[in-house]
Amino acid sequence: MKQVLLIDFGSTYTKVAAVDLVEERLLGTAASYTTVATDINEGLAKALALLEAKIGKTDFDARYACSSAAGGLKMISCGLVPELTAEAAKMASLGAGAKVMKVYSYQLTEDDAEEIERLQPDIFLLTGGTDGGNKDTILENARVLAGISAAFPIVVAGNRNAAGICRKILEEAGKQVIVTENVMPRFGQLNIEPAQNCIREIFLARIIKAKGLSEASQLISGIMMPTPAAVLSAMELLAKGTETEPGLGDLVAVDVGGATTDVYSMSLGEPSGVNTVIKGLPEPYAKRTVEGDIGMRYSAAGIAEAAGIGAVAKLSGLSLERTEQLLARITEKTDTLPETADLEALDFALASLAVKVGMTRHAGHVEKVYTPVGEAWLQEGKDLTKVEKAIITGGSLIHAKNIEAIARGVLYDIAEASALKPKQAEILLDKSYILSAMGLLSQHAPDTALKIMKKELLSYGIEK
Repeated sequence: MKQVLLIDFGSTYTKVAAVDLVEERLLGTAASYTTVATDINEGLAKALALLEAKIGKTDFDARYACSSAAGGLKMISCGLVPELTAEAAKMASLGAGAKVMKVYSYQLTEDDAEEIERLQPDIFLLTGGTDGGNKDTILENARVLAGISAAFPIVVAGNRNAAGICRKILEEAGKQVIVTENVMPRFGQLNIEPAQNCIREIFLARIIKAKGLSEASQLISGIMMPTPAAVLSAMELLAKGTETEPGLGDLVAVDVGGATTDVYSMSLGEPSGVNTVIKGLPEPYAKRTVEGDIGMRYSAAGIAEAAGIGAVAKLSGLSLERTEQLLARITEKTDTLPETADLEALDFALASLAVKVGMTRHAGHVEKVYTPVGEAWLQEGKDLTKVEKAIITGGSLIHAKNIEAIARGVLYDIAEASALKPKQAEILLDKSYILSAMGLLSQHAPDTALKIMKKELLSYGIEK
């Protein structure tokens, strides 16, 4: 196998990348609007035509693809306690590359059932209780789900002593049920990989067909995973490396999209300060969070709400009135490009604040507490202060000017001293927008994928 085509069916763009495995290099990339509303193959054909114009006609030995088209993999999860099994369920869903629409805790109500019916998730993750612990809640929630007419597969990953009964309740109601290991078998112990594997298998077996990707899948070697899961795989490979090719070590990444901002961290995030103790669940090494309210177009108003419209105006250098006017325009017309000086200034401000808000939410936080033996610190989430690599990606950033300034939002800010963001980091830009492609390639040729990422990620030096 010499040349491979890697395809990402995105919600907005279908992106293609060609790789030569023998020479271990990127041959070229191209993108075209995703046409899931009509025939997804149309967008793919246009992207391939653009790629062919760049690199010539190529007979690929294999074609691999990922997808977030038509809204991606939409999930709802449910657990017992918000800070414990419900949070573990959310981690499992996000780590599998899903878009989490809702997380419920405790027993589902009639109103919850009506909301689930209306939201129509692709998959429901049912958790609750440690093994041998509380069974009543997960069993009651299984009965509520059994009464919902909407057809969606249900992954049961809760108390093993109740899992079999849950399966029986749901299967008798005609539901597709997959039972796997508990996401929290013991108090405070995470076990999210089995649930993530089930979610991805369902994506391959069922969601591809539901999203209209069946015909496209006949043209390729396999749609392997949701796009965010592919990016997560690329990030983990880049951080850890392989047996023969070293990785970069702990890192963070921010992917600013039109509707959401995804943030990734590859780090254990253990406390670096003295007298610091962990509060809440242990964090997974490979972590993804999604800020569904901040994005460059569909969620531009969310950036203004999260950071303050005054902050957007100040950073852009525009008047408050002009800022509000342009925000209204790009929110209504989401394909607006930054073709004027004012729009370019606004996009700079939005991108900078999306990176800052997204990273601040993703990072761990500390608070000072007083104990009988003196001051101590409670840490919730990951301590990322010592992380030395930060990757910036997203269609809106590829052509942005002043990447260094935009990327500073990744870093620790004394004004938000409780947020444990990196104190200094080398800024790397995914200029060719290849991370999802390299995540796909990592499943087959990890050494090559890693070498290509090292070559293609553009360094902007150390930011402090």
